[in-house]
Amino acid sequence: MSDLPAILANADFWVAVLRIATPLILGTLGVLLCERAGVLNLGIEGIMVAGAFSGWLAVYQGAPLWLGVGVAALTGGLFGLLHAGLTVGLALSQHVSGLGITLLATALSYFGYRVSFPKVSTPPTVTPFAPMDWLPIPVLQAQTALTLLALLLVPLTGWVLYRTPLGLAVRMVGENPQAAEGQGISVLATRTGAIVAGSALMGVAGSFLTLSAFNAFFFNMVNGRGWICVALVVFASWRPGKALLGAILFAFFDALQLRLQQSGGAVLPYQLYLMLPYALSILALVLVARKAAYPQALMKPYRKGER
Repeated sequence: MSDLPAILANADFWVAVLRIATPLILGTLGVLLCERAGVLNLGIEGIMVAGAFSGWLAVYQGAPLWLGVGVAALTGGLFGLLHAGLTVGLALSQHVSGLGITLLATALSYFGYRVSFPKVSTPPTVTPFAPMDWLPIPVLQAQTALTLLALLLVPLTGWVLYRTPLGLAVRMVGENPQAAEGQGISVLATRTGAIVAGSALMGVAGSFLTLSAFNAFFFNMVNGRGWICVALVVFASWRPGKALLGAILFAFFDALQLRLQQSGGAVLPYQLYLMLPYALSILALVLVARKAAYPQALMKPYRKGER
């Protein structure tokens, strides 16, 4: 731990923190939108894999980078539409549907990769987003446009949820769908729209990994980030600003353990460093979750006319 002050004083460390946090910010905002409307979306892990693959494949086939991001968002939205059809339209179990979406999206992505590249031994690469070296803030200069997009989406999501009629409708169907229906708000349409939009953000989160953080697609690259986003929403008490804080907090611990591994030598087993971000995040989650005000209709199916 004697190297900790030097690590924290290094600008490259904070560059890494923001880079690690970017897919978590996008994914957490996606989960937040779904849950604010009353639907748990455990399909995020698979949707991020599908977004990572589809966006990268589109760029590999010659599409511009931003079109690749759009393809990833569309892919996420389609899986979100499937999840909405199962959980909102048919009122099936949100847990089972979400896990099924994760398995389906992951399997389809891996299958698509094997079919597209049956004989490659190393993953093909694309030219990723370039750093924004024209920005005046040093930490942002080493980031890409997707990081800036993620940061801008935080206040935008907060504004939509708390300052617009659309956001009020989303929050109403997540708190009291019967009252929302009584005010003329379609619970089916509002929940479906929130799930599709949230899932599109999850797809974009996945595309960050292949089009910004790396330049190729490989198996297991999402590596549990989707599940971390689900936990971060609880940590954030379903608020976009706190979601940003939670994503940066986890990224801070993750970047720190990487550097502690490099500087710690053989004093401690490397598994302890790998455990550090998860252990500290669980601790923070336990401390915060007790006071979290969750949407009252979360995970509760709604059938029109029932009470």
